[in-house]
Amino acid sequence: MTDTLLSAKNLSVRFGGVLAVNNVSFDVKQGEVFTLIGPNGAGKTTVFNLISRIYTPTMGEIDYRGPNGLIKLTEQAPQDVAALGIARTFQNIELFEHASVLHNLLIGRHTHRKTGVWRDLFFTAQAREAELLAREKAEEVIDFLGLQHYRDTFVAGLPYGVRKVVEMARALCTEPKLLLLDEPSSGLNVEETDDMAFWIQDIKNELGITVLMVEHDMSLVSKVSDRVLAMNQGEVLAMGTPREVQNDPGVIEAYLGSIDDVSSLRRTPLEQDSTREAA
Repeated sequence: MTDTLLSAKNLSVRFGGVLAVNNVSFDVKQGEVFTLIGPNGAGKTTVFNLISRIYTPTMGEIDYRGPNGLIKLTEQAPQDVAALGIARTFQNIELFEHASVLHNLLIGRHTHRKTGVWRDLFFTAQAREAELLAREKAEEVIDFLGLQHYRDTFVAGLPYGVRKVVEMARALCTEPKLLLLDEPSSGLNVEETDDMAFWIQDIKNELGITVLMVEHDMSLVSKVSDRVLAMNQGEVLAMGTPREVQNDPGVIEAYLGSIDDVSSLRRTPLEQDSTREAA
């Protein structure tokens, strides 16, 4: 389909005797927020690592509609992924702590620098022009995410919630077509999670960037996701809207136990006592 930005087909990856991902297929459409959910160890981050080329699949392939047409993402080198318009954040924040917010964001502009080592070394006119453009783009992202107050602050001195936004800002500085967010609400409080939902919606609606997200917080998933893929033990459990997936019996069982256990949880303590007396 012409509106499909990324298509994963029959992905499997094995680490020794462990089958971490088993025959997983899905399409991500242009301009949507597509979310992977599932219990710990379900294989969600492994799928992310396959897309960003940290891992190579044992079987399967990933098609991606890049700047020059459809390409086999699984045939690309890891260092070329960002230049294809794919950026990501990490579950554990990966920033340069002893650099300012602005300098961290400028690092995200490296894929757009075409001046070369010698022009940068002697800071030629072309290098100065490239530096001004990089700073202009970084400042646009700072304004978009409301980071003006922190632009010159070292990352080491920032609250955790602000660091999460800075990492997302650095990814946006690459001007991606596809943004991979690995548990963006991890470690955030309720208010910060609400802010994160706001940013994700703006990234989709105002910047037109497609978002592929791994997330555990179902309130955030419900607020921002167009479609959800539920995984468990490396396999697909269900796919659909957030409501459809949350009501799927297989998803309920993966999160909470058997259907009988869930029914028991839904009964009041009085009803549970009556059941025990009847037995």
